[in-house]
Amino acid sequence: MAASAQPLVPPALSAEQAKAVLAEGIKAFGAPENAQRMEEARDNACNDMGKMLQFLLPVATQIQQDVIKAYGFSSDGEGGLFPPGGMLRARRGSGASRPPPFLVGVLKFARLIKSYESQDPEIASMSGKLKAMFLPPMTLPPHGAGTGGVAAS
Repeated sequence: MAASAQPLVPPALSAEQAKAVLAEGIKAFGAPENAQRMEEARDNACNDMGKMLQFLLPVATQIQQDVIKAYGFSSDGEGGLFPPGGMLRARRGSGASRPPPFLVGVLKFARLIKSYESQDPEIASMSGKLKAMFLPPMTLPPHGAGTGGVAAS
C-alpha cells in the first residue's frame, strides 16, 4: 500500500503548554507590527461583518498560525497560508464542508483549547482574551434550564 497522508490528528498539548501557547498568541497580537496590521484590517472592514471575514480574519489567522506552528499545528496548504482569490472563494466539486487548508491548524488548536476551557478557568480566561483581540463582541441569549426561551413574568 502506498504511503498516504497521515490522519489529521491534532498535536497533544498539556494544559500548561496550552497556557504557554495562549500567552504567546496574546503577546503576538500585541506586537507593534501585528497591532498595526490588525488596525488596518479593522479600518478596511468598517464594522461590516462580511468585510471582517474578508480583511480581519485572514490577518488574525496568520498571526495565530505564526505562533502555533512551533507547537505542531500547521496549515496543510501549499505555497502559503491564503489561497489565491481570497479566503472566501468557492471550492467547486468539494461538496464537503471542510475548512480551507490555511485554517486547519488554527481550527485544530481552537478545538484543543475549547476542550480545556471547562477544566481550567485560566485557559478559559486566556482564550477569551485572545478571541476578543479579533472577534467582535457578541451578546448571547441566556442559557438555563428555567428559561426555555420564554420570558419570565
